[in-house]
Amino acid sequence: MELCIALDLPTKEENLVLLEKIQEHNNLWIKVGFRSYIRDGKALLDEIKAINPTFKIFLDLKLYDIPNTMADAAEEIAKLGVDMFNVHASSGKRAMQSVMERLKPLKKRPIVLAVTALTSFSNEEFADVYNQELAATASKFAKDAYESGLDGVVCSVFESQDIKKSTSNEFLTLTPGIRPFGEDAGDQQRVATIEKAKVALVDYIVVGRPIYKAEDPQSKIEDILKEL
Repeated sequence: MELCIALDLPTKEENLVLLEKIQEHNNLWIKVGFRSYIRDGKALLDEIKAINPTFKIFLDLKLYDIPNTMADAAEEIAKLGVDMFNVHASSGKRAMQSVMERLKPLKKRPIVLAVTALTSFSNEEFADVYNQELAATASKFAKDAYESGLDGVVCSVFESQDIKKSTSNEFLTLTPGIRPFGEDAGDQQRVATIEKAKVALVDYIVVGRPIYKAEDPQSKIEDILKEL
């Protein structure tokens, strides 16, 4: 299991200060989402690598559009030199297949994940939007992604094990909403501890607020890595 840190602070300067505090930790995953990327663009990605070249970047933009537009966007993302990005599984198998087909000629492509169900959804909220039960639909979306040639999915800890059973143990699961030691859930609904993530065979855990709101982020990371 690997640690991915959500870089979600209000300014680029705060994000970079956080990274400088934790730069001695090699091979961490750094998740760059909408706010940070829209505000700071490719320059931020370059500055992350400058702080520690072993940091791996997960560009969390959740592509969702018609197949050709998603494939175009995926090709441009690959040119940025990121290590991982994601799409929405509900965009459908044809769109996901188009993304993977476009990336096929590359000598080295990023890991591609599909979002199944956002961890901010409760079961009731998911049903309101999709008119389907959350866990079963997440597994169905994951199977679509697997059959489309993607590397894995973004899901909650609670779906991870079933997804691996219905696809493959090698099919990656990345889980947001991790509260390593039972911290406050905030706006997330389906949160879990590291211990639950281990049991669910999760490959990557995403931790944001428990790290960047800690008085000593470096110490918090060390505690998390010990648990991993």
